[in-house]
Amino acid sequence: MEQLFRRKRLGLLKPLLSLSLFFASLLLIHKLKLPEKDTTGTFMRRAGWCGECSSLKKGSKPTFTRHNHPSALEEQQPLSNRSAPFWDAQVLNCSEDAAVKTKDWFRRLDPRFHQFVLHRHCRYFPMLINHPEKCTTPDGGVHLLMVVKSVIEQHDRREAVRKTWGKEHTAEGKSIQTLFLLGSPSVGKDTKNLQKLIEYEDQIYGDILQWDFMDTFFNLTLKEVNFLKWFGIYCPGVQFIFKGDDDVFVNTNNLLDLIGFKMEEHKETTLFVGDTISKAIPIRNRQSKYYIPRELFDKPYPPYVGGGGFLMSSQLARRLFVVSEDLELYPIDDVFLGMCLQRLRLSPEMHTGFRTFGITRRRVSPMNSEPCFYKNLIVVHKLSTQELLKMWRLVHREELVCAQRASMT
Repeated sequence: MEQLFRRKRLGLLKPLLSLSLFFASLLLIHKLKLPEKDTTGTFMRRAGWCGECSSLKKGSKPTFTRHNHPSALEEQQPLSNRSAPFWDAQVLNCSEDAAVKTKDWFRRLDPRFHQFVLHRHCRYFPMLINHPEKCTTPDGGVHLLMVVKSVIEQHDRREAVRKTWGKEHTAEGKSIQTLFLLGSPSVGKDTKNLQKLIEYEDQIYGDILQWDFMDTFFNLTLKEVNFLKWFGIYCPGVQFIFKGDDDVFVNTNNLLDLIGFKMEEHKETTLFVGDTISKAIPIRNRQSKYYIPRELFDKPYPPYVGGGGFLMSSQLARRLFVVSEDLELYPIDDVFLGMCLQRLRLSPEMHTGFRTFGITRRRVSPMNSEPCFYKNLIVVHKLSTQELLKMWRLVHREELVCAQRASMT
């Protein structure tokens, strides 16, 4: 009977959440009237290809502005006495790179890539929502920061992550915190109301980082470099980062075990583990989501990990940020990180516990719904919201008996 009621509650989760966010949006729009502030505030208006087309170009002299929510202690202090670092993206007009238009290769380039190429010199953007406090706890630093790529419309996925592998907790005295990375709504969507929804969601959970660039596939690399910069500013006490999508299953116990083994082996300095893809080449099929024209890149890819989920150390994250500044942005974020690793003369470590293409690539295979596989793995991609909630419940049932557990080393 308890299981029956539990299933009913889960079945009602999505419509109830959607209704609550809808009514909350109406309340915020018509009653609260949350302001859209200028560059000195937390929330900003968006327009055009890259939000307000605001960014910090490499080599520009930054103008420092605060975009984080100050603590009560900070609010009691004069601004000049605050020593904490802050986000320093300067407001600029992110104009097109006119010189690129004169190149022969650009004239031959597939028009779908024109906007990306014309604006890829702009990489750091003002923050709309910031939570620097997520990298600290009352007892000190954070052992593991779970960083989840998401888009505004996927509130049901974020809610499922919060209830499962992204639930913040302390395990054996080690703090685990969660953050969701978002851009701003894409052109053609109900941008104002969507923004009000995400602001309301953040008021409830306080776990969202949002930048003022449009949330599109090509801009996933902007999420990567802006997060790396953010991490370097605010997170000196974080030890490890798990970075993944909002449609993956993560066995947090196994992930923590893997971290423990790597610490015993003293491999923290260069730790970058996931589902490694080697000897890949750009996809030339124009119908593919990952299509890359020859004019943009015409070499084999360096080894990289599937972006569904991977683990890296904080030391390596800081080094990746440094080298990323000297690389042109690439429209596939997974490959871009592989390019950064290559610049450091490093390769990602392959681990069979990371299954970013599913337990088996045949989606209809019963293996993809067998809880004992999930109990012995670390990351499985990809699952719907209901599949994630169901699998999490099954894997954590005390009566689940599986064969001998696989090694996490």
